[in-house]
Amino acid sequence: MAAEQMADKGEEPGQAPPAVTPPTAPAVVPSAAPGGPLPEPPPVPPARPLDAIDRDILRILQTDGRASIRSVAERVHVSRANAYARINRLVEDGVIRGFGARVDHERAGQGASAYITLKIVQNSWRTVREQLQALPGATHIALVSGDFDVLLLVHTPDNRALRELVLTRIQSIPEVLSTRTLLVFEETDLGPRPDPPAELA
Repeated sequence: MAAEQMADKGEEPGQAPPAVTPPTAPAVVPSAAPGGPLPEPPPVPPARPLDAIDRDILRILQTDGRASIRSVAERVHVSRANAYARINRLVEDGVIRGFGARVDHERAGQGASAYITLKIVQNSWRTVREQLQALPGATHIALVSGDFDVLLLVHTPDNRALRELVLTRIQSIPEVLSTRTLLVFEETDLGPRPDPPAELA
């Protein structure tokens, strides 16, 4: 549930499973010369097809990122070596981007959450995305179709910090033409569910 709060710019531990190779850091893209186009990112190799066991492994790790190799292997009925190889392959292919904790932002001291929509200059997505990624509390950024161009989810300590983020940081980005802020009153994380009890499976 969200409510419109600010008008347009004119107004206004998760622990990785043991022995799993961590994902490689993305290559650093060099900055373009002032006024010049940004260089193209390196091509990403296509991921290999996933089978039913791979998808079961993903569901287990999304539900519990701390699950051990042994636990995963037992639950998908493969050997530990097979489970280890499959998880490493999913990491190498970029299907698994990392292991982390699902956080209750309010209990973690970030009591204000908002979706912010942005209209941006045409063909400036990569430039804007780079600047939005550096914002404190930004947790999700998407390029979308419709009445606006970008959807941004942020979590801040309070409404004062949220206002400062929108008015001082986001609206100062030259490629941002306008913004609209939707204050989140309540949210529910719809992550993967744990396995049902055996008698219900």
